[in-house]
Amino acid sequence: MQELISQFTELKARLEEAVAILQISKLKSEQAELTKRSQAAGFWDDQNQAQQVMKQLASLQARVEPWQKLQSQVDEALELAQLNDESVKSDLEKQLVAAQNEMSQLKKQLQFSGPYDQLGAILSIHAGAGGTDAQDWAQMLLRMYVRWAEQQGFSVETLEQSPGEEAGLKSVTIDISGAFAYGKLQSEHGVHRLVRLSPFNSDNLRQTSFAKVEVLPKVEADANLALDEKDLKIDVYRAGGHGGQSVNTTDSAVRITHIPSGITVAIQNERSQLQNKETALTIIRSRLAQLQIEQHKEKLAEIKGPNQSAEWGNQIRSYVLHPYKQAKDLRTRHETSDVDGVLAGDLNPFIDAYLEKQLGNPTA
Repeated sequence: MQELISQFTELKARLEEAVAILQISKLKSEQAELTKRSQAAGFWDDQNQAQQVMKQLASLQARVEPWQKLQSQVDEALELAQLNDESVKSDLEKQLVAAQNEMSQLKKQLQFSGPYDQLGAILSIHAGAGGTDAQDWAQMLLRMYVRWAEQQGFSVETLEQSPGEEAGLKSVTIDISGAFAYGKLQSEHGVHRLVRLSPFNSDNLRQTSFAKVEVLPKVEADANLALDEKDLKIDVYRAGGHGGQSVNTTDSAVRITHIPSGITVAIQNERSQLQNKETALTIIRSRLAQLQIEQHKEKLAEIKGPNQSAEWGNQIRSYVLHPYKQAKDLRTRHETSDVDGVLAGDLNPFIDAYLEKQLGNPTA
Protein backbone atom coordinates (compact mmCIF):
# COMPACT_ATOMS: atom_id res chain seq x y z
CA MET A 1 0.00 0.00 0.00
CA GLN A 2 2.95 2.29 0.68
CA GLU A 3 3.94 2.07 -2.99
CA LEU A 4 0.43 3.17 -4.02
CA ILE A 5 0.55 6.10 -1.60
CA SER A 6 3.91 7.13 -3.08
CA GLN A 7 2.59 6.95 -6.66
CA PHE A 8 -0.57 8.90 -5.88
CA THR A 9 1.52 11.53 -4.03
CA GLU A 10 3.81 11.88 -7.06
CA LEU A 11 0.82 12.16 -9.40
CA LYS A 12 -0.74 14.81 -7.16
CA ALA A 13 2.48 16.86 -7.31
CA ARG A 14 2.65 16.59 -11.11
CA LEU A 15 -0.99 17.66 -11.31
CA GLU A 16 -0.35 20.72 -9.16
CA GLU A 17 2.62 21.66 -11.34
CA ALA A 18 0.56 21.31 -14.52
CA VAL A 19 -2.35 23.31 -13.04
CA ALA A 20 0.07 26.10 -12.11
CA ILE A 21 1.57 26.20 -15.62
CA LEU A 22 -1.89 26.35 -17.19
CA GLN A 23 -2.99 29.05 -14.71
CA ILE A 24 -6.16 27.11 -13.93
CA SER A 25 -6.94 29.33 -10.92
CA LYS A 26 -6.93 32.39 -13.18
CA LEU A 27 -9.14 30.61 -15.71
CA LYS A 28 -11.55 29.66 -12.90
CA SER A 29 -11.80 33.34 -11.91
CA GLU A 30 -12.53 34.30 -15.52
CA GLN A 31 -15.12 31.52 -15.70
CA ALA A 32 -16.82 32.77 -12.54
CA GLU A 33 -16.90 36.34 -13.87
CA LEU A 34 -18.41 35.27 -17.20
CA THR A 35 -20.97 33.09 -15.42
CA LYS A 36 -21.98 36.10 -13.33
CA ARG A 37 -22.34 38.22 -16.48
CA SER A 38 -24.45 35.55 -18.18
CA GLN A 39 -26.89 35.53 -15.27
CA ALA A 40 -27.34 39.31 -15.19
CA ALA A 41 -30.64 40.91 -16.20
CA GLY A 42 -30.72 41.99 -19.84
CA PHE A 43 -27.75 39.78 -20.77
CA TRP A 44 -29.45 38.57 -23.96
CA ASP A 45 -30.50 42.04 -25.09
CA ASP A 46 -27.34 42.15 -27.21
CA GLN A 47 -27.44 38.77 -28.95
CA ASN A 48 -24.00 39.00 -30.57
CA GLN A 49 -22.21 39.98 -27.39
CA ALA A 50 -24.09 37.35 -25.39
CA GLN A 51 -23.11 34.63 -27.85
CA GLN A 52 -19.46 35.67 -27.63
CA VAL A 53 -19.62 35.46 -23.82
CA MET A 54 -21.22 32.00 -23.96
CA LYS A 55 -18.56 30.79 -26.41
CA GLN A 56 -15.83 32.03 -24.08
CA LEU A 57 -17.55 30.40 -21.12
CA ALA A 58 -17.83 27.05 -22.90
CA SER A 59 -14.16 27.21 -23.90
CA LEU A 60 -13.10 27.95 -20.31
CA GLN A 61 -15.25 25.13 -18.94
CA ALA A 62 -13.70 22.68 -21.40
CA ARG A 63 -10.21 23.66 -20.20
CA VAL A 64 -10.83 23.91 -16.46
CA GLU A 65 -13.26 21.14 -15.53
CA PRO A 66 -11.19 18.08 -16.60
CA TRP A 67 -8.28 19.24 -14.39
CA GLN A 68 -10.59 19.95 -11.44
CA LYS A 69 -12.21 16.54 -11.79
CA LEU A 70 -8.87 14.71 -11.98
CA GLN A 71 -7.47 16.60 -8.98
CA SER A 72 -10.55 15.68 -6.96
CA GLN A 73 -10.27 11.99 -7.94
CA VAL A 74 -6.57 11.83 -7.04
CA ASP A 75 -7.12 13.58 -3.69
CA GLU A 76 -9.90 11.15 -2.76
CA ALA A 77 -7.85 8.11 -3.83
CA LEU A 78 -4.82 9.32 -1.86
CA GLU A 79 -6.91 9.81 1.28
CA LEU A 80 -8.33 6.30 0.87
CA ALA A 81 -4.88 4.79 0.31
CA GLN A 82 -3.58 6.44 3.48
CA LEU A 83 -6.17 4.44 5.49
CA ASN A 84 -4.09 1.30 4.66
CA ASP A 85 -7.18 -0.79 3.97
CA GLU A 86 -5.93 -3.78 1.94
CA SER A 87 -9.49 -4.63 0.81
CA VAL A 88 -9.56 -1.59 -1.51
CA LYS A 89 -6.01 -2.00 -2.86
CA SER A 90 -7.16 -3.59 -6.14
CA ASP A 91 -9.64 -0.77 -6.81
CA LEU A 92 -7.02 1.84 -5.99
CA GLU A 93 -4.55 0.26 -8.43
CA LYS A 94 -7.15 0.53 -11.19
CA GLN A 95 -7.89 4.15 -10.22
CA LEU A 96 -4.16 4.94 -10.34
CA VAL A 97 -3.80 3.56 -13.87
CA ALA A 98 -6.92 5.43 -15.02
CA ALA A 99 -5.70 8.69 -13.43
CA GLN A 100 -2.23 8.33 -14.98
CA ASN A 101 -3.79 7.75 -18.40
CA GLU A 102 -6.05 10.78 -17.99
CA MET A 103 -3.04 12.87 -16.93
CA SER A 104 -1.18 11.79 -20.08
CA GLN A 105 -4.08 12.95 -22.22
CA LEU A 106 -4.58 16.23 -20.36
CA LYS A 107 -0.84 16.92 -20.39
CA LYS A 108 -1.15 17.69 -24.09
CA GLN A 109 -2.95 20.86 -23.05
CA LEU A 110 0.33 22.10 -21.56
CA GLN A 111 1.46 22.65 -25.13
CA PHE A 112 -1.35 25.21 -25.46
CA SER A 113 -0.95 27.38 -22.37
CA GLY A 114 -0.70 30.71 -24.24
CA PRO A 115 -3.48 33.29 -23.78
CA TYR A 116 -4.85 32.78 -27.32
CA ASP A 117 -3.81 29.19 -28.09
CA GLN A 118 -7.36 27.84 -27.86
CA LEU A 119 -8.65 30.21 -30.57
CA GLY A 120 -9.04 29.83 -34.30
CA ALA A 121 -6.36 31.24 -36.59
CA ILE A 122 -6.09 33.86 -39.29
CA LEU A 123 -3.36 32.79 -41.68
CA SER A 124 -1.88 35.00 -44.42
CA ILE A 125 0.59 34.02 -47.14
CA HIS A 126 2.64 36.61 -49.05
CA ALA A 127 4.72 35.69 -52.10
CA GLY A 128 8.31 36.87 -51.83
CA ALA A 129 11.00 37.59 -54.40
CA GLY A 130 10.97 35.28 -57.40
CA GLY A 131 8.11 36.47 -59.59
CA THR A 132 5.75 33.80 -60.89
CA ASP A 133 7.62 31.00 -59.12
CA ALA A 134 7.13 32.70 -55.75
CA GLN A 135 3.45 33.34 -56.46
CA ASP A 136 2.99 29.69 -57.42
CA TRP A 137 4.76 28.73 -54.18
CA ALA A 138 2.28 30.88 -52.24
CA GLN A 139 -0.57 28.94 -53.82
CA MET A 140 1.12 25.61 -53.01
CA LEU A 141 1.36 26.68 -49.37
CA LEU A 142 -2.31 27.68 -49.36
CA ARG A 143 -3.25 24.21 -50.63
CA MET A 144 -1.05 22.63 -47.94
CA TYR A 145 -2.70 24.53 -45.09
CA VAL A 146 -6.23 24.01 -46.40
CA ARG A 147 -5.64 20.27 -46.67
CA TRP A 148 -4.13 20.15 -43.18
CA ALA A 149 -7.12 22.04 -41.76
CA GLU A 150 -9.58 19.71 -43.47
CA GLN A 151 -7.74 16.69 -42.04
CA GLN A 152 -8.18 18.18 -38.55
CA GLY A 153 -11.90 18.68 -39.12
CA PHE A 154 -11.49 22.47 -39.16
CA SER A 155 -13.40 24.85 -41.43
CA VAL A 156 -11.64 27.26 -43.79
CA GLU A 157 -12.91 30.53 -45.25
CA THR A 158 -11.03 32.80 -47.65
CA LEU A 159 -11.10 36.37 -46.37
CA GLU A 160 -9.00 38.09 -49.03
CA GLN A 161 -6.77 37.11 -51.93
CA SER A 162 -4.75 38.81 -54.66
CA PRO A 163 -4.03 36.60 -57.70
CA GLY A 164 -0.69 36.58 -59.51
CA GLU A 165 -0.32 37.97 -63.03
CA GLU A 166 0.40 34.59 -64.70
CA ALA A 167 -0.19 31.99 -62.00
CA GLY A 168 -0.44 31.56 -58.26
CA LEU A 169 -1.14 34.23 -55.66
CA LYS A 170 0.52 37.46 -54.59
CA SER A 171 -1.18 37.13 -51.21
CA VAL A 172 -4.08 35.38 -49.52
CA THR A 173 -5.70 35.46 -46.07
CA ILE A 174 -7.82 32.62 -44.69
CA ASP A 175 -9.81 32.04 -41.52
CA ILE A 176 -9.24 28.59 -39.97
CA SER A 177 -11.90 27.79 -37.35
CA GLY A 178 -11.34 24.98 -34.86
CA ALA A 179 -10.27 24.45 -31.26
CA PHE A 180 -6.59 25.27 -30.72
CA ALA A 181 -6.07 26.09 -34.41
CA TYR A 182 -3.84 29.04 -33.46
CA GLY A 183 -1.97 27.02 -30.82
CA LYS A 184 -1.07 24.45 -33.46
CA LEU A 185 -0.42 26.77 -36.40
CA GLN A 186 1.70 29.34 -34.56
CA SER A 187 4.69 27.16 -35.47
CA GLU A 188 4.14 28.07 -39.14
CA HIS A 189 4.75 31.81 -38.64
CA GLY A 190 7.80 32.85 -40.67
CA VAL A 191 9.46 32.50 -44.07
CA HIS A 192 9.17 29.26 -46.06
CA ARG A 193 11.73 28.42 -48.77
CA LEU A 194 11.18 26.20 -51.82
CA VAL A 195 13.90 24.76 -54.07
CA ARG A 196 12.79 23.06 -57.30
CA LEU A 197 13.14 22.95 -61.07
CA SER A 198 11.07 25.88 -62.28
CA PRO A 199 8.03 25.00 -64.42
CA PHE A 200 7.88 28.63 -65.57
CA ASN A 201 11.04 28.98 -67.64
CA SER A 202 12.01 27.20 -70.85
CA ASP A 203 15.42 26.13 -69.52
CA ASN A 204 13.81 24.32 -66.56
CA LEU A 205 16.43 25.79 -64.24
CA ARG A 206 16.58 25.24 -60.49
CA GLN A 207 14.74 28.06 -58.72
CA THR A 208 14.60 29.15 -55.09
CA SER A 209 11.37 30.82 -54.03
CA PHE A 210 10.27 32.41 -50.76
CA ALA A 211 6.90 33.10 -49.15
CA LYS A 212 6.06 34.64 -45.81
CA VAL A 213 3.41 32.99 -43.65
CA GLU A 214 1.75 35.08 -40.95
CA VAL A 215 -0.33 33.34 -38.30
CA LEU A 216 -2.57 35.35 -35.96
CA PRO A 217 -4.98 34.28 -33.21
CA LYS A 218 -8.55 35.03 -34.28
CA VAL A 219 -9.58 37.55 -31.61
CA GLU A 220 -13.25 38.45 -32.10
CA ALA A 221 -13.71 40.03 -28.66
CA ASP A 222 -11.24 40.71 -25.86
CA ALA A 223 -11.50 43.30 -23.09
CA ASN A 224 -7.73 43.77 -23.19
CA LEU A 225 -7.88 44.56 -26.92
CA ALA A 226 -10.91 46.84 -27.01
CA LEU A 227 -10.60 49.23 -29.95
CA ASP A 228 -11.36 52.91 -29.42
CA GLU A 229 -13.23 54.47 -32.35
CA LYS A 230 -11.04 57.58 -32.21
CA ASP A 231 -8.00 55.38 -32.88
CA LEU A 232 -9.49 54.04 -36.12
CA LYS A 233 -9.47 55.56 -39.61
CA ILE A 234 -12.16 53.86 -41.70
CA ASP A 235 -12.37 54.23 -45.49
CA VAL A 236 -15.01 52.63 -47.69
CA TYR A 237 -14.70 52.20 -51.43
CA ARG A 238 -15.99 50.11 -54.31
CA ALA A 239 -14.55 46.59 -54.50
CA GLY A 240 -12.67 45.71 -57.66
CA GLY A 241 -12.19 42.29 -59.21
CA HIS A 242 -9.25 40.69 -60.97
CA GLY A 243 -8.14 42.88 -63.85
CA GLY A 244 -9.81 45.93 -62.35
CA GLN A 245 -13.42 45.22 -63.26
CA SER A 246 -16.06 46.12 -60.72
CA VAL A 247 -17.49 43.20 -58.78
CA ASN A 248 -19.79 45.37 -56.74
CA THR A 249 -21.99 48.35 -57.47
CA THR A 250 -21.88 49.58 -53.87
CA ASP A 251 -19.07 50.87 -51.68
CA SER A 252 -18.69 47.57 -49.76
CA ALA A 253 -14.89 47.39 -49.55
CA VAL A 254 -13.45 48.58 -46.26
CA ARG A 255 -9.98 49.76 -45.25
CA ILE A 256 -9.32 50.32 -41.54
CA THR A 257 -6.15 51.80 -40.07
CA HIS A 258 -5.36 51.50 -36.37
CA ILE A 259 -3.62 54.86 -35.97
CA PRO A 260 -1.48 54.18 -32.83
CA SER A 261 0.17 51.05 -34.28
CA GLY A 262 -0.08 51.91 -37.99
CA ILE A 263 -1.74 48.56 -38.76
CA THR A 264 -3.91 48.72 -41.90
CA VAL A 265 -6.34 46.03 -43.06
CA ALA A 266 -8.36 46.16 -46.29
CA ILE A 267 -11.19 43.70 -47.03
CA GLN A 268 -13.10 43.72 -50.31
CA ASN A 269 -14.85 40.36 -50.45
CA GLU A 270 -18.22 40.23 -52.16
CA ARG A 271 -20.10 40.84 -48.93
CA SER A 272 -21.83 43.69 -47.22
CA GLN A 273 -19.90 46.69 -45.96
CA LEU A 274 -20.82 45.71 -42.38
CA GLN A 275 -19.45 42.16 -42.81
CA ASN A 276 -16.23 43.47 -44.33
CA LYS A 277 -15.86 45.97 -41.49
CA GLU A 278 -16.30 43.28 -38.84
CA THR A 279 -13.77 41.05 -40.60
CA ALA A 280 -11.26 43.91 -40.82
CA LEU A 281 -11.72 44.73 -37.11
CA THR A 282 -11.20 41.07 -36.19
CA ILE A 283 -7.94 40.99 -38.15
CA ILE A 284 -6.76 44.24 -36.51
CA ARG A 285 -7.49 42.81 -33.04
CA SER A 286 -5.69 39.64 -34.08
CA ARG A 287 -2.62 41.55 -35.28
CA LEU A 288 -2.56 43.55 -32.04
CA ALA A 289 -2.80 40.33 -30.03
CA GLN A 290 0.16 38.87 -31.93
CA LEU A 291 2.19 42.05 -31.39
CA GLN A 292 1.23 41.99 -27.72
CA ILE A 293 2.71 38.50 -27.47
CA GLU A 294 5.86 39.40 -29.39
CA GLN A 295 6.49 42.69 -27.59
CA HIS A 296 5.36 41.58 -24.11
CA LYS A 297 3.15 44.65 -23.76
CA GLU A 298 0.02 44.79 -21.62
CA LYS A 299 -1.50 48.01 -22.95
CA LEU A 300 -2.49 48.79 -26.54
CA ALA A 301 -0.92 52.23 -26.27
CA GLU A 302 2.50 50.63 -25.75
CA ILE A 303 2.37 48.40 -28.82
CA LYS A 304 4.51 49.49 -31.75
CA GLY A 305 3.70 48.65 -35.35
CA PRO A 306 5.16 45.55 -37.00
CA ASN A 307 8.54 45.64 -38.72
CA GLN A 308 7.55 43.84 -41.91
CA SER A 309 11.01 43.84 -43.50
CA ALA A 310 12.63 42.14 -40.51
CA GLU A 311 10.31 39.17 -40.84
CA TRP A 312 11.90 38.18 -44.14
CA GLY A 313 15.03 37.16 -42.30
CA ASN A 314 13.03 34.71 -40.19
CA GLN A 315 13.36 31.64 -42.41
CA ILE A 316 11.89 28.68 -40.58
CA ARG A 317 11.62 25.79 -43.05
CA SER A 318 13.04 24.61 -46.37
CA TYR A 319 11.26 22.38 -48.87
CA VAL A 320 13.64 20.87 -51.45
CA LEU A 321 12.20 19.07 -54.49
CA HIS A 322 15.46 19.01 -56.53
CA PRO A 323 18.20 17.66 -56.64
CA TYR A 324 16.90 15.56 -53.70
CA LYS A 325 13.70 15.57 -51.65
CA GLN A 326 13.66 16.94 -48.13
CA ALA A 327 11.54 19.15 -45.90
CA LYS A 328 13.50 20.45 -42.91
CA ASP A 329 12.56 22.78 -40.06
CA LEU A 330 15.50 24.98 -39.18
CA ARG A 331 14.38 25.54 -35.57
CA THR A 332 13.63 21.99 -34.40
CA ARG A 333 15.82 20.16 -36.96
CA HIS A 334 12.87 17.89 -37.70
CA GLU A 335 13.07 16.65 -41.29
CA THR A 336 11.49 14.19 -43.70
CA SER A 337 12.09 13.01 -47.26
CA ASP A 338 8.32 12.82 -47.86
CA VAL A 339 7.99 16.40 -49.13
CA ASP A 340 4.97 15.47 -51.24
CA GLY A 341 3.18 14.26 -48.10
CA VAL A 342 4.00 17.49 -46.28
CA LEU A 343 2.72 19.59 -49.18
CA ALA A 344 -0.46 17.45 -49.10
CA GLY A 345 -1.10 18.56 -45.51
CA ASP A 346 0.95 16.18 -43.36
CA LEU A 347 2.17 18.94 -41.04
CA ASN A 348 1.54 17.38 -37.63
CA PRO A 349 5.07 15.94 -37.16
CA PHE A 350 6.50 19.46 -37.68
CA ILE A 351 3.87 21.01 -35.40
CA ASP A 352 4.44 18.40 -32.67
CA ALA A 353 8.23 18.83 -32.83
CA TYR A 354 7.85 22.60 -32.40
CA LEU A 355 5.41 22.27 -29.49
CA GLU A 356 7.65 19.73 -27.74
CA LYS A 357 10.61 22.07 -28.07
CA GLN A 358 8.59 25.03 -26.76
CA LEU A 359 7.19 23.01 -23.87
CA GLY A 360 10.49 21.59 -22.72
CA ASN A 361 8.50 18.69 -21.24
CA PRO A 362 8.08 20.29 -17.76
CA THR A 363 5.99 17.54 -16.19
CA ALA A 364 7.93 14.52 -17.42
